[in-house]
Amino acid sequence: MRALAALLLTTFLGSSFCAFAAPPNIIIHFIDDLGYGDIGPFGAVKQKTPHLDRMAKEGMKLTSFYAAPVCSVSRAQLMTGCYGARVSVPGVYPPGAENGLHPQEHTLAERLRPLGYATQCIGKWHLGDQPAFLPTKQGFDHYLGIPYSNDMLKTASVDGRRVVPLVRDDKVERLLDEADQDRIEEIYTDEAVKFIRGSKEKPFFLYFPHTAVHTPIHPGKAFQGSSQNGCFGDWVQEVDASVGRVFDTLRELQLDQNTLVIFTSDNGPWLIKGADGGSAGPLRGGKGTTWEGGVRVPTLAWWPGKIAPGSVCDAVAGTIDVLPTCVKLAGAEVPAQPVLDGRDLSPLLFGQSQESPREAHYYFASYNLQAVRQGPWKLAIMTQGSARAKGQVEDDAKTNPRLYNLDQDIGERTNLAAQHPDIVAKLTALADAMTAEIGGNEPKSRRPPGEVENPSTLYPTSDPPRRNAKQSRPPAPQAPLTYDVGAMLRSTPNAHLAEQDG
Repeated sequence: MRALAALLLTTFLGSSFCAFAAPPNIIIHFIDDLGYGDIGPFGAVKQKTPHLDRMAKEGMKLTSFYAAPVCSVSRAQLMTGCYGARVSVPGVYPPGAENGLHPQEHTLAERLRPLGYATQCIGKWHLGDQPAFLPTKQGFDHYLGIPYSNDMLKTASVDGRRVVPLVRDDKVERLLDEADQDRIEEIYTDEAVKFIRGSKEKPFFLYFPHTAVHTPIHPGKAFQGSSQNGCFGDWVQEVDASVGRVFDTLRELQLDQNTLVIFTSDNGPWLIKGADGGSAGPLRGGKGTTWEGGVRVPTLAWWPGKIAPGSVCDAVAGTIDVLPTCVKLAGAEVPAQPVLDGRDLSPLLFGQSQESPREAHYYFASYNLQAVRQGPWKLAIMTQGSARAKGQVEDDAKTNPRLYNLDQDIGERTNLAAQHPDIVAKLTALADAMTAEIGGNEPKSRRPPGEVENPSTLYPTSDPPRRNAKQSRPPAPQAPLTYDVGAMLRSTPNAHLAEQDG
């Protein structure tokens, strides 16, 4: 019986893989701070995620999929196919920062647009808010979203409110205070539906980095009180509904058979936020750490007729693999230069392989390589902090190196370094080579960061500028920007957003 089932599965996947000729549409839902245990397919019970449950039943669950400890790094990895350390994105960009993703890096959108794709980014960009770093300068035809975390509010000079900007393309369309954020998922999803409807005649790439579920937590009114897990669970359920609306649109337009949808998160749960911070499920640690709970994220892939329904893949994969995978599926090859760290995952997605296409996975915190994984073995070579309290370290984490068998000990509690010195030596050699290449203070192959002179915020603010540590003097005077103050002061939803379909 097993042999027959395997034959049928192979026949299904082989014929489906060969069947598609037109480049697929690609949609990536990138959720903010969603933990490994926060959706139904990965064990959540206090919040219901029926659309994601269906996605898992109709597609693949990837159980060893890795992001990065914090959001800007993870977004750089997804967009470039490189570890953040390689492209000089070590941490999180505040509003008005002088640094961002270098404009000469080739993003996924820049790889797909020459192949005839319509491209749009909707949501949290967080790879720099200066004009040279915004999505429309990085391969996207259009952009709508809060360009960084929703807690990075500043005091608007025009009216004294604490706000974040809603940016359309490269202009601030409206300033949002905290109460306005209750509609952000609705606004984003309306825009996503509009984009899909308007792009149905050609291949499209929709990058949908949701603001949810980063704190402050702001579920829409229709979802408030809908879960058994407080406001956090309510917002997870709204994310699920947003994903459902996108799926409904694909099915209505009969685009579902030629669309790859990936759902994943930028890092683990922000545990220090308590009830608003989510859950890592069986994993240790959370956001800001290189424990599994900080970087292993709940991930689903869906493509009817191409990805086997109800399939599960435990091979090591991650955000760095998304770019080479999508480019390959779009019918192109990624050039040998500049170097990428990611690899094509299509053999895993289509059931042609159960092995990771990469030799190892590397866990960076900023430019410091803290751990390396190969197969089931994870070697921690540096002390890893606690996700529940800044500056604290649990006693067992002070011993280095530490070797864990993640197949047998997913919670990283039993150090097997003394029992397997050969594996420790092998993984240490891999770690040393990667550190020499892109880690530490003297890397051989790190590419430069994006940097602008005289950076400024996207809207006039009365808050003092946040200076980078390396600045020894205040920034030089600059010419004043021209702001559309009238647009920023709109207190009601924009007309074109309210009139959108769906």
